[in-house]
Amino acid sequence: MAGLFDRLLGRETKTSAAKRLVAMQFGGQPAWRPRDVPGLVREGYERNAIANRCVRLISEAAAAVPLTANLPAAQTLLDQPNPGQSAAELMEVFYGFLQLAGNAYVELAHLELVPRELFALRPDRMRVLPGPTGWPSGWEYSVGGRKIRYSRDTESERSQILHMRVFHPTDDYYGFSPLQAAARALELHNAGGEWAKALLDNAARPSGALVFNGGEGEGRLSEAQFERLREELTSAHTGSQNAGRPLLLEGGLDWKPMSMSPADMDFTQARREAAREIALAFGVPPLLLGLPGDNTYANYREANLAFWRQTIAPLTAKAARSMTGWLRPWYSPDLRIEADVSAVPALMEGGA
Repeated sequence: MAGLFDRLLGRETKTSAAKRLVAMQFGGQPAWRPRDVPGLVREGYERNAIANRCVRLISEAAAAVPLTANLPAAQTLLDQPNPGQSAAELMEVFYGFLQLAGNAYVELAHLELVPRELFALRPDRMRVLPGPTGWPSGWEYSVGGRKIRYSRDTESERSQILHMRVFHPTDDYYGFSPLQAAARALELHNAGGEWAKALLDNAARPSGALVFNGGEGEGRLSEAQFERLREELTSAHTGSQNAGRPLLLEGGLDWKPMSMSPADMDFTQARREAAREIALAFGVPPLLLGLPGDNTYANYREANLAFWRQTIAPLTAKAARSMTGWLRPWYSPDLRIEADVSAVPALMEGGA
């Protein structure tokens, strides 16, 4: 209502159109097109410690690299993008979404074509609108059943949306998430964790079979005997609280272990290799994650230097160039935004 009264009274206020939609959301889950980003986030970021740490390492390190502009007005916008976030907080969200979804979006709120605020938008709520030439003509942001469209001014080339993507060779509009590349390793690593938990819940012992060797004329247990035995095994011989509890067998019953041991399955090594593959997909040296058996780098300092040079520096440089091209129509063709890595301790020590 405040916005309506402002318009009736002839007052104009700067605001984020998507932010208004977020404030009006009362429930419901938006659909991701064409990928299930919430599903990837649940399985990868929320349930997997390796992927979680990789995303945090990249987003926090990249956000620590300041973006510098040669125009004071643009620098002011970059230093304080909106009242609720610092520059580092906004860019951490931006880089985090890029790693999780392969796409990151920033909205520019303006007052009479003067840029005032920047907001990071959730990629699972954004849909690209293809144009007649095959290039995106705009974007549609959906929250709680409401939608707002953004379009690019074909004359001035101004756009309220910055869309940065991770390279995808078979998609014209959306990027490819590192989580998707690591999907098989994530499944293996998560399944290994569930297997270890189940093993612990079952007293950390391999499963087996109770064999009934009855006497003559006793070829099998009765239904009542079978149910009683199964109930006793479930209640008295499973769970960590029953670890080591002896199994009392009645006449004619014999315990035959059947499952392979964790050593036979090479369980621990399989999880380590999956963790290394996840780290590889994100571009994080395994040594930085504390993974054992990694001899790629001589020491932690060398691994950290490789992380900054091969992952963070290219990422922040790409973001700076994207920001430059996006904001030039709003400011001046002379605008130049750069990622200032000169003060990064790891690169200074490495002689970059």
